[in-house]
Amino acid sequence: MFGKKKEFNLKVLVTGGAGFIASHIADAFINRGDSVVVLDNLISGDLANLNPKAEFVEGDITDSSLVNRLFKEHKFDIVNHHAAQLDLRKSVADPVFDCTQNIIGSLNLLEATKNHTKLKLFMFASTGGAIYGEQDYFPADEKHPTRPMSPYGVAKRSIELYLDYYRQVQGINYVAFRYTNVYGPRQSPHGEAGVVAIFAEKLLEGKPAIINGDGKQTRDYVYVGDVVRAHMLALDKLKGSDIINISTATETDVNEIFAILSKHITGGKATAEHGPAKAGEQQRSVCAYGHAEEVLGWKPQMQLMDGLLETVEFFKRKRA
Repeated sequence: MFGKKKEFNLKVLVTGGAGFIASHIADAFINRGDSVVVLDNLISGDLANLNPKAEFVEGDITDSSLVNRLFKEHKFDIVNHHAAQLDLRKSVADPVFDCTQNIIGSLNLLEATKNHTKLKLFMFASTGGAIYGEQDYFPADEKHPTRPMSPYGVAKRSIELYLDYYRQVQGINYVAFRYTNVYGPRQSPHGEAGVVAIFAEKLLEGKPAIINGDGKQTRDYVYVGDVVRAHMLALDKLKGSDIINISTATETDVNEIFAILSKHITGGKATAEHGPAKAGEQQRSVCAYGHAEEVLGWKPQMQLMDGLLETVEFFKRKRA
C-alpha cells in the first residue's frame, strides 16, 4: 500500500497545473493539506485556474535544468504529471514536436526523480481512446491491445513503458490513468478541446455549433470530479504500480451531447450544423472501469446530465 489514510503534508509537483484537469487535482491536494508546486508554461493553461495556495512556476518540462532545480529544492513526494502537447492533429503534422513535449519532457521528470529524490508515487495522465485505437471489443479493458493511430497516442504509450522501466531499475512506483473523454468546469473551448466545452460556449454565444460528420461517433464522457477522486483514492489504496482506465463504460454520441446541452441552455431551440467528418476519426470509443473498481474502489458517480449542467453553469458564471 502506498500510504496510510490521512497522510497529509506531502510535497507535490503538479505539471500542467494551470490546465483543465490538473488544476482540479492541485485543488484536491491542497484541500488535503499538502504542499503543491504547479509547473506550467501557460501555452494552454490559464492563471485563473490556479489555486492561490499553490506555488506557481512558469516554465516547461522540456527545460531539464529547471526541472532538476525544482526537484533539488523541493524533494517531491508525489509527481502528478499532466503537462502535455494534447492536439492529436498537431502530433500528426509535427511528430518531432509532439515527441519533444510529451516524451522528452516526461523523461526529464523521470530523470529528476532518479537524481534528487526517492519518490513515493509518479501519477501520469495517459489516454484510453488514443492508445487502444480501433477497438476489438466494447468497452475496452486494460488488457485490450494497444494500437495508437497518432504520434500523440504513441507518446502516451511510450511514457507508460518508460514508467515501468524506471519502476524496474529505480524502484519508482507509478500509476498511469487512461482517461476517456474528460469534461467539466474549466475545460477550454479553444484548441484541441472536447465537444462539451465547444458546444457550451457556442450555444451561450448564440453562434452555430458544428458537428463533424453525421454525429454518430461515440465517446465515453467522464466528469472531471470523478477523475480527481481516482487520483486521491490512489494515494491510499494503490499497491505497487498499475495502469488503470478512468471511464464510465457508457457510449454517448455527439448528437446526443448536443441535444442535452441545447436543452439545458436554450430550451431546445438551438440547432447544429454538420460539417465534414474528420479524416481517420474513431467511430466508437468506450472503456471499462472494472479494474479501477477492483484496486481503488472507484467508479464514476456523476451522471452525464448532471455533469453537463455543472459544466454549462461554469461557462455561464465565466461569461458573467
